[in-house]
Amino acid sequence: MTGSDAPLSFRLAYVPGVTPTKWVRIWNERLPDIPLTLVAVAAAEASDLLRRGGADAGFVRLPIDRTDLSAIPLYTETTVVVVPKDHVVATVDEVSVADLADDVVLHPLDDTLGWELPPGRPAIERPATTADAIELVAAGVGLLVVPQSLARLHHRKDLTYRPLTDAPESRVALSWPEEETTDLVEDFIGIVRGRTVNSSRGRNPAPAQPKQRKRPETGGAQRKTTAGKPARKSPRSGSGGPKTGRRGKPRRRS
Repeated sequence: MTGSDAPLSFRLAYVPGVTPTKWVRIWNERLPDIPLTLVAVAAAEASDLLRRGGADAGFVRLPIDRTDLSAIPLYTETTVVVVPKDHVVATVDEVSVADLADDVVLHPLDDTLGWELPPGRPAIERPATTADAIELVAAGVGLLVVPQSLARLHHRKDLTYRPLTDAPESRVALSWPEEETTDLVEDFIGIVRGRTVNSSRGRNPAPAQPKQRKRPETGGAQRKTTAGKPARKSPRSGSGGPKTGRRGKPRRRS
């Protein structure tokens, strides 16, 4: 899609925990005439939003069904356990899944880690959202295991978190409808991948500047010959120049 068919704006979806600020700033610097609109979406609904055209591209959490969606994995997050500040876990640098065996570990319905078997003891019921689970942790009902970005998103002064080893990790990717790989999508892919504005894969590369011709070096270098003829020596340098002394008297003939 190019020219007059290009949309007037670019819609970028993002799931909770992802902070697109840096990429949005670069977009606004490179494409100031095309506004970028952010669309917040729940992790479980991101794929459907892209399929029905609710956004041109989006930051999603893997895995997703790639039948008709393209995806570029970007980074993997550290998994952490969220606990009250007075919990014993808060006294150590990191914990393992086995260390949570005696604790109630909340498993919200919007969980993004895809556990085969969640750690710890299950709660009586599953919270609807991660935000609800955070409130229960603060109330002392149980602990919560989430990607680190979600722990930061729902930060509270009475809670803290620690890295959880040997736990599933969440991967974040940039995704878009495979059949809608537009010029603007390519532009955003370039931004996310760190391509410069002059990249050959960019849509609007900056024009190449004409090369400046170098001036021939003259200082101390021997002059070049012209058309196969040796260079003429300066009349003031070397022995080849004309002598400037007075001519002697001619000899008499005998």
